[in-house]
Amino acid sequence: MSKGDRVLLGVVAAPHGVRGLVRIKSFTEDPMSVAVYGPLSDETGKKEYRVEALSAARGAVLARIEGVADRTAAEALRGLRLYVERSRLPTTGDREWYEADLVGLAAIGRDGRDWGKVTAFHDFGAGSVMEVSGGMMVPFNDESVPEIDVEGGKVVIDPPAGLLAGGKEKEAGS
Repeated sequence: MSKGDRVLLGVVAAPHGVRGLVRIKSFTEDPMSVAVYGPLSDETGKKEYRVEALSAARGAVLARIEGVADRTAAEALRGLRLYVERSRLPTTGDREWYEADLVGLAAIGRDGRDWGKVTAFHDFGAGSVMEVSGGMMVPFNDESVPEIDVEGGKVVIDPPAGLLAGGKEKEAGS
């Protein structure tokens, strides 16, 4: 199974307590859903993890991973990226995408300028941002990303005035 056939659902952030529990930063719309799609795999796709979500708090999910019984074992999983097979996920609706489907698409300005490629998505607490080649961050909302064309291989961006180096200043009222 290739990496394109899998979607990143979360990352083990830290151990919790002494009985092997972990905190997982979940990338699912409902954080507790990180555990509902069956066994998750590591980045290689070769090792599986059975996750039981216990509770959600402060942007993380408190979880038990089968076979992890103490803090030392939980600490060893810190940074583990947890993936699920794409086929186990629900289909997306209109104007819905999995971020994994957008990474790698060309980022084209409304004026036709090539800004590079979409490299990642982040949420630092004030809303989702889309990272474009070179580390540039664009708010991921309908105003700044007015068009997404997965089949056409591009996203159209209209960054706020002065956000990206070399970007045009927007005229007042536009």
